[in-house]
Amino acid sequence: MRKDLSRLILAITTAALLWFYMFSPWTGGWPNFWIVMTFSAMILTTLGLTFTTDRKDLLKIERPSVQVLAGIVIAFALWGLFWIGDKVSAWMFAFARPEVDSVYAMKEGLPSWLISVLLLCLIGPAEELFWRGYVQRTMCRIFGGKRPEDYAFIFTAVIYALVHIWSFNFMLVMAALVAGLVWGLIYRLRPQALPALIVSHALWDALVFVLLPI
Repeated sequence: MRKDLSRLILAITTAALLWFYMFSPWTGGWPNFWIVMTFSAMILTTLGLTFTTDRKDLLKIERPSVQVLAGIVIAFALWGLFWIGDKVSAWMFAFARPEVDSVYAMKEGLPSWLISVLLLCLIGPAEELFWRGYVQRTMCRIFGGKRPEDYAFIFTAVIYALVHIWSFNFMLVMAALVAGLVWGLIYRLRPQALPALIVSHALWDALVFVLLPI
């Protein structure tokens, strides 16, 4: 158990440092945000898979066609939630839309089709494997007492949001929190749905950033 905790702390610290480099105004993901994001996601996934001793169980896929369909439904439902949230936040807060626009400014530097490929094939799947497949799954084993799954769900979502704090962008942090809560809750209720969450995260990323920007 102590080894699991030490490895988890190392992995989360690594994520915090990588996200600091990507989002802070002092570094800004130099030389290119999307390239840095791709390598960061790959580093975290490698750590997570290396620290996971029962990788066979983690990567087991039950009913692949259902997983893919569920992932697509979750992605579009989450996109709809964010579309509504964007309209409401823009109505309530003057700073909301400019902060959202600053997130979309990150698309500069690479063609849209390449960003889509990176999000669908590398970044989205890697993030979900790390945050739900490793962090939340490991926290479930570490937390004692009653209902450790609930603590793992909440802590993972909060940490996922907080690593974005170096952007100093309230809307981005809240977006990460909401998305983390949605994916985390689904994983809390049905861990076997991890493949669907991987599909949904990858597709949602591509929808929000390239295909159907909000």
